[in-house]
Amino acid sequence: MRRKTNNSAVNAEQLAFVWEDAGEVLPEPTQGSKPSPADTSMRTLTQNLMEAIVLRSNMSQALKRVRTNGGSAGIDGMTVKELQAYLKEHWLRIRKELLDGTYQPQPVRRVEIPKPDGGVRLLGIPTVVDRLVQQAISQVLNPLYDPTFSTSSYGFRPGKSAHDAISAAKKHMSEGGNWVVDLDLEKFFDRVNHDILMGRLAKRIGDKRLLGLIRRYLEAGVLLNGVMVATEEGTPQGGPLSPLLANILLDDLDKELERRGHRFCRYADDCNIYVRSRRSGERTMLTVTRYLETVLKLKVNRLKSAVDHPANRKFLGFTLARFKGDIRQLISAKSKKRMMDKVRAITRRNRGVSFDTVIAELRSFTDGWMGYFWRAHTPSVFKDVDSWIRRRLRCYQWKLWKRWRTRAINMVKAGVGPYLAYGIALKGCGPWRASDSPAMKRALTNKRLALRGYSSLYERYLSFAKV
Repeated sequence: MRRKTNNSAVNAEQLAFVWEDAGEVLPEPTQGSKPSPADTSMRTLTQNLMEAIVLRSNMSQALKRVRTNGGSAGIDGMTVKELQAYLKEHWLRIRKELLDGTYQPQPVRRVEIPKPDGGVRLLGIPTVVDRLVQQAISQVLNPLYDPTFSTSSYGFRPGKSAHDAISAAKKHMSEGGNWVVDLDLEKFFDRVNHDILMGRLAKRIGDKRLLGLIRRYLEAGVLLNGVMVATEEGTPQGGPLSPLLANILLDDLDKELERRGHRFCRYADDCNIYVRSRRSGERTMLTVTRYLETVLKLKVNRLKSAVDHPANRKFLGFTLARFKGDIRQLISAKSKKRMMDKVRAITRRNRGVSFDTVIAELRSFTDGWMGYFWRAHTPSVFKDVDSWIRRRLRCYQWKLWKRWRTRAINMVKAGVGPYLAYGIALKGCGPWRASDSPAMKRALTNKRLALRGYSSLYERYLSFAKV
């Protein structure tokens, strides 16, 4: 028997010893066609999906994905690193329960994530075993559903991204969409109606074991302060299956908007509809809200939803504005504030960690941030934020030196004249003021900060723009 490897990117051959084949291989669902939900032949084809879910190849792929994604433990405390050893001992039992239709998911662990605009986002963290099963289910259902989804749906779909949604929104604006109906669904993942969702699934899935398992996942409950609380609605945001279930339910909205001839972009529960006039937008807002609340039993947040010019709204972190006949994407004010708040937390001068640690954390955060926002047409924002971050780093270094004598000596060592160095050190001004002094700018020049590990946002923006 092979030993467990420390590498999280384990290939399927290394994991093959864990699984047992189901003994039945199902035909692949047709990718090109778009079967009707009422088509009985589709239900016949999907009567044995559970056998496809527990196949060795599918489970190995799911295990690799769960290990790669990582994440915290569920209510049982089992980590991703412990999962493979657990499966060696218990997989045959789990597989039998899945095939018998008796597998019982465990409640999720509730985690509250603060929102930038106030309030909290409720996440439900399943156990790693349940994450594995959900991932395996998602891998089998995605080829069945994704080809039938709207081309205007971009969230949590293979080959589509938020940047694709922004590009489509710009195209809609260029074709006359001067007004946007910005719909915000209130606590969408917490308000999904189980009966409506299961009804949509039952139209295409003929395997009652799988339908029963998905229903049990929806009703598994949440563990709060040691007490299990039942969930009568919602799909826990945090499991691998939730994004697909959300798209399956909201596909009804997409089809309704297409039937009405609307130009729109939807990314998960964030939907923008582009119209030619305010009057048309208000009418659309009224009828679409009625559809969402009466047919899909979802609630529209009327305080956050609006009919307005796109330049006054944000979509996926960007604001789209017209400039000299061109449509440009700008970093929204909220996105910039959120980024600066994160930098403030990393460079907080009383953290008590080394300068190199701060630089490393800052690089890790800005790498991801730049990877998403480099497409914004806002070079001045990157340049201004660069200057502000460098000042915070100089402020942090000033605070680390602590005593006036240490500050003066280190500045002199960095090539600052003694008169200038001792003058600012003895002046007794605060760290933020000192960080903008000529002495600190010479002690920690932009070049020296780069050598210490700080990567300029503006320079990275220019390099991205050239590619």
